Amino acid sequence: MEVEKMLSTPPNGRIRQSYSLLNGTPDLGSNSTPASTAGSEYGAIEFTREDVEALLTEKMRCKSKFNYKERCENMSDYIRRLRLCIKWFLELETEYAYEHEKLRNALELTERRCDEIEMTLRNKDEELNLVISELRKSLVSVQEKLGKEESEKLAAMDALAKEKEARISIEKTQASLSEELGKIQGELDGANQRIASVNDMYKLLQEYNSSLQFYNSKLQADLDIVNEAIKQGEKEKASMIENLGNLRGQCASLQEQLTLSKASQDEAMKQKDALVNEVASLRIELQQVKDDRDQQQQEKQHLIAEIAKTKELANTSNDLEAKCLSQKNQIQILHDQLAVAERKLQVSDISALENRAEFEAQKKLISELQECLDDAEFKLIEGEKLRKKLHNTILELKGNIRVFCRVRPFLSDDSSSNQWKVLSYPSSVESLGRAIDLTQNGQRHSFTFDKVFMPEESQEDVFVEISQLVQSALDGYKVCIFAYGQTGSGKTYTMMGRPGQREEKGLIPRSLEQIFQTKQALQPQGWKYEMQVSMLEIYNENIRDLLSTNQDASRTENGSAGKQYAIKHDANGNTHVSDLTIVDVQSTREVSYLLDRAARSRSVGKTQINEQSSRSHFVFTMRISGINETTDQQVQGVLNLIDLAGSERLSKSGSTGDRLKETQAINRSLSSLADVIFALARKEDHVPFRNSKLTYLLQPCLGGDSKTLMFVNISPEFSSVGESLCSLRFAARVNACEIGTPRRQSNIRAESGRFSYG
Repeated sequence: MEVEKMLSTPPNGRIRQSYSLLNGTPDLGSNSTPASTAGSEYGAIEFTREDVEALLTEKMRCKSKFNYKERCENMSDYIRRLRLCIKWFLELETEYAYEHEKLRNALELTERRCDEIEMTLRNKDEELNLVISELRKSLVSVQEKLGKEESEKLAAMDALAKEKEARISIEKTQASLSEELGKIQGELDGANQRIASVNDMYKLLQEYNSSLQFYNSKLQADLDIVNEAIKQGEKEKASMIENLGNLRGQCASLQEQLTLSKASQDEAMKQKDALVNEVASLRIELQQVKDDRDQQQQEKQHLIAEIAKTKELANTSNDLEAKCLSQKNQIQILHDQLAVAERKLQVSDISALENRAEFEAQKKLISELQECLDDAEFKLIEGEKLRKKLHNTILELKGNIRVFCRVRPFLSDDSSSNQWKVLSYPSSVESLGRAIDLTQNGQRHSFTFDKVFMPEESQEDVFVEISQLVQSALDGYKVCIFAYGQTGSGKTYTMMGRPGQREEKGLIPRSLEQIFQTKQALQPQGWKYEMQVSMLEIYNENIRDLLSTNQDASRTENGSAGKQYAIKHDANGNTHVSDLTIVDVQSTREVSYLLDRAARSRSVGKTQINEQSSRSHFVFTMRISGINETTDQQVQGVLNLIDLAGSERLSKSGSTGDRLKETQAINRSLSSLADVIFALARKEDHVPFRNSKLTYLLQPCLGGDSKTLMFVNISPEFSSVGESLCSLRFAARVNACEIGTPRRQSNIRAESGRFSYG
């Protein structure tokens, strides 16, 4: 039901057009409005589940089995509609992913803000507690210091008082001595000895008095210093007390803010509870008013009965009437109070209903948003499954082994006088972009491939055609792309490009960029990928590890073989090369560094055709392991990108010595590759995979469990006509080969210490 809803409901309110899957034309109803076709070749077209199922189960209809032109047109139209369906699903997936990410970001932002506020308040509280503890410690130390100074001051004051008492006693003694001296003035002759002793005593007393005065002045100075220190300590104490008060005020303000922020969360519930309590109290008051009214009515009836009984008493009738009138007035007042209370109760009920309605609306909105989020996640998963299914259907319809032809442009050293007599490109409808003609000795040879790239087409144009195969590796399939052709035909340029020039990057760097960009884009859907890379070359039927730190160990020197690498195939169709260096990679930059390192280690040599000719087969392998924790899906894909050595005859290359042995080994391996492909095309029981290291390494790719693409690169030079014709004939025979349906590898975990190439 969710898939039908996703297929039938256009996102963002777009107008839906029904699309006829049988004739590929939009069917516009009488009341429908055509959608905008900006940015799309066919307009904004929506698909239902029935449309997609009909498209997948549609069979090709042709009036005649031998009318290849009509079959080709039908197939092109079918592929065009499949691409349109995939494009629509990708747009729908992008919109759902955007909405899902937007909701998730809003939720995470709100949670982060709450966490930051709580963390800030917690940090402030801790800082204030630390400051308060430090201030308390400082206050205690200052108080201790002040107590010591006060005790010292009291001791100094006691000493000063004692000195003053001693001085007073000395002055009294001096006065008494003066009086006695006046009395015995007449007896001076007889008391000279006594006066001399008294004078000596007086001198001693004066010296003692001077010392007491000096000590007094010193104590006074110390007292002044102590007073200054006490004043300074009191000032510091006052400033500390003031700072402590400020800090306590700040702490109190922060605590008030925290209290207010916590109280604001409970304010709605408190208001609701207050309103409920107020309604209950108003109802109680209303009941009391009603009881009073009933009591008053009873009293009124009682008074009326008394009036009826006492009508005969004329003296008391006026009093009873007045009392009755007052009772009526009181009843009217109570009626008015009752009306006011009822109005208050109605207002309270309305307010409570409004608050409850608002609460229910918020609760409903949250529930709807959660449902939308769950629905979007489910639609994303279903859309990704359908996209992979449609994508694989398209590639299977195109053929699991395909051949592209690329003609390199003329170089400055080439002779361009006869270029139009060598190669031509038919422009008919069925041959445009797929056919190439080569003329040799006046005889024209015509060839047709899945795609022909002319010299002026860029690296980006070439990569667009193979990008779907790269996506298949991420979906869990084995993919093999290799470049074939003579030396100097542009194989290495097609695979690696020109270093340092962004617009001329080859298929390998562009494939890596697509893989890592897709890996990043699939992370929000729960996919996690691990990438492993290895690079090797096959030189003279020996395998060399281009990422090994000890290159000498894998080379052949003085006719003796270096380190040997064994090729083995397991039951799942995976190929393992023993002791090969495997590197885990996380970004395009890491792989680019490894490619540069491998390029410096690759074997090249000089021939008559090319100054820097590749003398070995270069094999780049990336294994992709993916797991989706949300859907419990696991996939394992392999991407093999191979730059074959140059294929040319000995008479053409002019090789001698070591170059001759290299050329012979290259031609034998390429001849074995041809034997394998032709045996597969003839469906022979025995396929000679073991005739060369190259074919044995590529056995799972060529044997039917992979999506395989071959680039045949040719040179437009007149002197290379013979080699170009051989390459085109070989490619044409490969294009006629049919292999089985590829299988997707899922629920497979990578083995530690080993690597699969198949």
